[in-house]
Amino acid sequence: MTKKIDRYIFFKMLTITLFVMMVLIFIFIVIDFSENSEDFTDKGATFAQVFGVYYLNYIPEIARLIIPVAVFIACLYLTGQMAERLEITALKAAGVSLYRILLPYLAFAFLMTATMSYLDAYVIPNANETRLAFESEYLSSKSDKVDTNRIFRQESENSIFKINYFNPDKGTGYRVDVINFEGDRISKKLFIQRMIWQEEQQHWKLENVRKQTFTEMGYSEVHVDSMDTTLNIYPRDLTRKTSDIYQLTYPEAQNYIQSIERSGAGGVELPKVQLYGRYAYPFSIIVVTIVGFALASVRREGGKGFYIAAGLAVSFLYLVMMKVIEPFGGQGEIDPMLAATLPHLIFLVIGVSILVNARK
Repeated sequence: MTKKIDRYIFFKMLTITLFVMMVLIFIFIVIDFSENSEDFTDKGATFAQVFGVYYLNYIPEIARLIIPVAVFIACLYLTGQMAERLEITALKAAGVSLYRILLPYLAFAFLMTATMSYLDAYVIPNANETRLAFESEYLSSKSDKVDTNRIFRQESENSIFKINYFNPDKGTGYRVDVINFEGDRISKKLFIQRMIWQEEQQHWKLENVRKQTFTEMGYSEVHVDSMDTTLNIYPRDLTRKTSDIYQLTYPEAQNYIQSIERSGAGGVELPKVQLYGRYAYPFSIIVVTIVGFALASVRREGGKGFYIAAGLAVSFLYLVMMKVIEPFGGQGEIDPMLAATLPHLIFLVIGVSILVNARK
């Protein structure tokens, strides 16, 4: 009997979740298009580009964001329906514990978590890259660049670069000053008019270089028209955006953060919080499943009205807590890992507490 119940709950959760996702995705696209349709028209985007490029590549990100909500609604609806029909009461009377009834819900939640983690790690970043490129051309009214002018990078332990301006489209830095140290004194200075990234050779070409070498007796100066060199600084280190992490697979994102730390750039906490948040977000599916089941497994006054109100309240508080805590991690006021995981841990404790105290 329990196996039939397990299959019923699992496939019912799957059916309701998919239905809710389709409805929410449709609503999201309609609202987004109504807000941005004038921008699309004004900037010359065609119908095929808008729906065949932008929204087609936006759907994976929308799905990632709404899956926990869809699972939560499905859990509340299905469990509440079973409680109203006294099916849960009948199962408990037959000797099936509330924890045992929860198992197919958890099986579904773990499957969705694993699927979402894989998609977020390797599939969604490529779609995000295409979507964000479209936004920058047709929608974005402001830049999300972290670095603009006067970029400072530590190329090595004894070498500091100051780049007054970097053009990411041309891969060219202008008016670059380099200071090399030996111990506690300056050993060399370079004043570079332009540094150009050579994609095929994977190195920099320095043009119009004035080189000063310092000794105890003074300094000497030479001028070099151009020279090629390899550096521990790459174009990606000079063109950071707040959306970078969401366009990278998990391994690429880890390398990205390591490159920021290696280059001596500041603001590494924000991409760390974003990456840890990506790691933790799929597990919110398990959390909301436990919370939803705990809330809906007992018949309550108000019926469906209670479940709707509870669902909206929990979803709102969950989202608010994630958005409120994340900036503190991004500013380095709390550990980035803690900032990314704390909301999920808090609601997991709440869900488990409600479940433990529910009538068995």
